[in-house]
Amino acid sequence: MERKEFETEAQKIRGHLHRQAVRYLHNKDDAEDVTQEVLLKLWCMRLQLEEYNSIEALALVITKHLCLNRLRLVTSFKDIDDLDMIDENNSPEASLIKKDDYKKLMTIINKLPDVQQATLRMKHIDGLETNEIARITGCEEVTVRTNLSRARKKIKELFIQQE
Repeated sequence: MERKEFETEAQKIRGHLHRQAVRYLHNKDDAEDVTQEVLLKLWCMRLQLEEYNSIEALALVITKHLCLNRLRLVTSFKDIDDLDMIDENNSPEASLIKKDDYKKLMTIINKLPDVQQATLRMKHIDGLETNEIARITGCEEVTVRTNLSRARKKIKELFIQQE
């Protein structure tokens, strides 16, 4: 699919994708982020789009999955104080420091661009391999590794700045 053709198709389906994301997330800003991420995924897999009967249907399925993943992540990290971070070998002070570092880390991860955030979470939280992430996102493995590298670098910079 050529760029002009993709842009035309993206313009046609963008509104529908955004409305569906708003229905799931109840937040226009988050819905806009998801919509952009869906369009980015479609762009990464633009060479395979002709294999699908309906690009809009594919985009709606991707939107649904991204919204559900986002909702799952929000609920799984919602109450960080419930995490049992006390290790038998650690003092209460060390456990408190570990919990604070974890809070900082999650705040920093939430500030990353959506693509880097999603890639990082798929790799380190879901435990997926680079080739699996590439297959899911429809991007090249090199792109996945680049996103991971950039995300890690940014996390390191921001973590050091907060100390």
